[in-house]
Amino acid sequence: MGTETEIGKYVKMQLNLLAKDDRTLEQSASKARLAQLRRGVGKSPGELPELWGAFLDNMPEELMGREGKPSYAEWAVYTALTLFALHQQGHAASMNVEGMENRLGRAARKLIHSEEEEENVRRKLSIAARSDDMAELSYHLKTVVKLLGNSDIKLDYVDLAKDLYWFQFEKYVDQIRLKWGQDFYRFVGTKDNGKEEKNEK
Repeated sequence: MGTETEIGKYVKMQLNLLAKDDRTLEQSASKARLAQLRRGVGKSPGELPELWGAFLDNMPEELMGREGKPSYAEWAVYTALTLFALHQQGHAASMNVEGMENRLGRAARKLIHSEEEEENVRRKLSIAARSDDMAELSYHLKTVVKLLGNSDIKLDYVDLAKDLYWFQFEKYVDQIRLKWGQDFYRFVGTKDNGKEEKNEK
């Protein structure tokens, strides 16, 4: 099984533990873990020891780094989970929904209701896409995720985690950037008000 697939499976498992349904979200353990993960936004894996279990517990051995240096997979998982925790704050239902219509570029497109908003959102997404490393990317994606949360727009965090993995490879980074741009501009002519999800696969 490939690394991307393992990352997707692991992130999906962690998201189900945190916010599988309304009942899960109401559990004190989930609330505490989400609060912990929010403190990790913009920081590197391992910077906050109290978060070790929140993103490393039951992680497949092949995804883990060595000698205290985070692997590409750990960066992807950690960044996706911390951003999800930020996105989830203040919401009673999970803000993770899988499907093409909820990938990063398409979710960002749902924020737009005017030409002025289009330029603002496009600029924020473009700045994130131009990031040179994961720390910078996490910082800029935080801004986009806050906008999504404020508008009650959901995001596919399993897909995002896979994107974050490939973003770290020079050979694939431009492919991921283009995917975000394609999704952003492909999402046109919809009557979606930004709060509905269409799970196309």
